[in-house]
Amino acid sequence: MRLLLTIAHKEFRDGLRHRWVLGIAVLLGVLALGIAAFGAAASGGTGFTGLSTTLISLSTLSMLLIPLIALMLAYDAIVGEDEGGTLLLLATYPMSRRTWLLGKFMGHAWVLGLATLCGFAVAGVVIAFATPEAALAEVAAGLTTLIVSSVLLGWSFLALAYWISARAGSKQAAASQALITWFVFVLVLDLALLALLVGVRQGGAWLPWLMLANPAECFRLLVLSAVEPHQASAITALASATPRSPLLLALLQVVWVLLPLCLAIKRFEHRAL
Repeated sequence: MRLLLTIAHKEFRDGLRHRWVLGIAVLLGVLALGIAAFGAAASGGTGFTGLSTTLISLSTLSMLLIPLIALMLAYDAIVGEDEGGTLLLLATYPMSRRTWLLGKFMGHAWVLGLATLCGFAVAGVVIAFATPEAALAEVAAGLTTLIVSSVLLGWSFLALAYWISARAGSKQAAASQALITWFVFVLVLDLALLALLVGVRQGGAWLPWLMLANPAECFRLLVLSAVEPHQASAITALASATPRSPLLLALLQVVWVLLPLCLAIKRFEHRAL
């Protein structure tokens, strides 16, 4: 455990030194601040639009950006070290490959989690100031759900990045696969779900459960569990037929973190150095 934490701490310090935390936090903070402070601009108004509308808009931002950031953060975590010759030293150290990989993953997870927390904290301040004091408890609950679910979303795609990196033969191949993964999970599957929603008119009771097969959609469902149902958008109406328990959805997101991470560990343990 001590060796695991040492590796994680080293990876976290590297993230701080390379300004990953600052860059991600500033990007998320600026965009979240714009959504929170000027969300009414899309409808011809100005200022704060309300907690539910703002949370849905912020969840869309998270769904688009955080998976891409996570994949770009760690797509070369293993294959990059391999090309640089660092992995050859691994066999000389008294530690297992699993320990090394888990330590690096933990360090990257800390970087992404801290950056996400700092980025959305800016929007939280704006929302808190624009909300009546009586509704501050609701604001705190909604923002907590958004931040926790966003962190879990990032970690799930971080684990996918490690799986990609363990399988790829070069950094270029890993980068291409990471971009394809983002495109498929965030855009293609979402559009496919919408197409099925339009095309399947009868006997489509199974359709909403497809949302649980995508970590990005699981994230959307978890955020919507903190939003009034009548304020959700058209495609999110599918969520009414799926589990609405925040705990169950959070556990499902945890599964989406552990599953690709276990696959990455298994693949890395059989990777030739």
